[in-house]
Amino acid sequence: MSVDEYRRKYAYGEDYGTSHFKFGPVAEKPHVIENRGLFLGGESKVLLKLFGVDREVIVGPEIVRYLGSIEDVSRHLIYPMRDGVVAKDDERAWRVLYELTKYGFSLTKPDASDFQGFYVTAALSAVAPDYMIEKLFEIHARIDGEMNVVKAFTVIPQPLAVAIAEKTITCVVVESGHGNTQITPISMYPIRDAAVVLNRGGAEADAMAAEVLRDLGHEDLAREEKFVRMFKEAVGLVPRSLDEAIEAAKREPERFRTVFKVPGTRIEVDLGERAWMRFLIGEVPFNPEHEIFESYYKRGMPRPRDTVVGGERVRGTMPLGEAISLSVSKTSIELQPSLYKRVILSGGNFAWKVPPGLEDVAVDSAEKVRLQLLDFGIESEVSLVEDPLYSVWKGTIVYSLAVPDEFEWDWSRREGWFKRGIHY
Repeated sequence: MSVDEYRRKYAYGEDYGTSHFKFGPVAEKPHVIENRGLFLGGESKVLLKLFGVDREVIVGPEIVRYLGSIEDVSRHLIYPMRDGVVAKDDERAWRVLYELTKYGFSLTKPDASDFQGFYVTAALSAVAPDYMIEKLFEIHARIDGEMNVVKAFTVIPQPLAVAIAEKTITCVVVESGHGNTQITPISMYPIRDAAVVLNRGGAEADAMAAEVLRDLGHEDLAREEKFVRMFKEAVGLVPRSLDEAIEAAKREPERFRTVFKVPGTRIEVDLGERAWMRFLIGEVPFNPEHEIFESYYKRGMPRPRDTVVGGERVRGTMPLGEAISLSVSKTSIELQPSLYKRVILSGGNFAWKVPPGLEDVAVDSAEKVRLQLLDFGIESEVSLVEDPLYSVWKGTIVYSLAVPDEFEWDWSRREGWFKRGIHY
């Protein structure tokens, strides 16, 4: 079997999202698990030993079997990434990423006589520092030593993975996951000097959803991250115009009313007369500068943090359309019209739906961004990828297939293979 034939058979992709870890070999869709790990508490070690459990960290679907009270969850359940980045010295967070990565290989390692390890491409946030790449090199080398599953490994930015998956060489990729929103003009390769990263994503919509729950009298449910996320996804709406949507919902509350029920439980949340608050959840990722959010910031909801790009401070609350315009303005004037012709949205934070009958006030993510750019006098073509949750992972698979085997890792270009027998 030639090297290219082998790679076509054993290409493997990893998307390290803040909220979810997507992984797996060539397939229609990746495996998806939450990017979190549960450290088993000391007070339960005797019982765990009695039941034959000898692991310190649990990842994947099995976590739910070990969850105790909400207080225990807050102490032992670790979400390793914040805004797409893991702190360099956060040992517990890196332990979780090691366990998640190993879990992926344990689930997918083929039982085949010709298998010598995968060609693995991992996608990270565009703002991931070099030490994260180095740590992932160490993790994959260690796992290969234990399982013989990584023949070669490389890393690419998530926006580039999206462009690769969409087969587009000139575009603006806006990748928005749980932790951050990456705006990256691409012309054959990401224009790094023009990239703008906003420290907000699905987490801000979650925070707004938690505030809505508190206003409805559900303080206990607002403290549980998984429930808040489910509530957000079920009831949140993106408004065409927030002021007009709130006015319409207050005028016709029954039209917008919804009751969120958790399957298999007795829990239900009825928004009743406050159904207009659904639009706050969907608006905040796109425009957290709207004046209505100021009262929530004053009472404790986190305000999106500013970022510094090339010495320039970017407001964490900058409307998304303005941030895209800022990013494109950093490119060649001659290139800008071509970039606006293809604005590609990707990531779970853009997977908003419009319920039937609410099309006059609610929009999807692509239309929202198009309208925001139009406010700046910019005519653009905005589209959402077919699989916003999986587009990055698809790009990693294509990259694993495309990079020639002889290309070794080069730090100056940040591309090439980190290979068994050469680097580890």
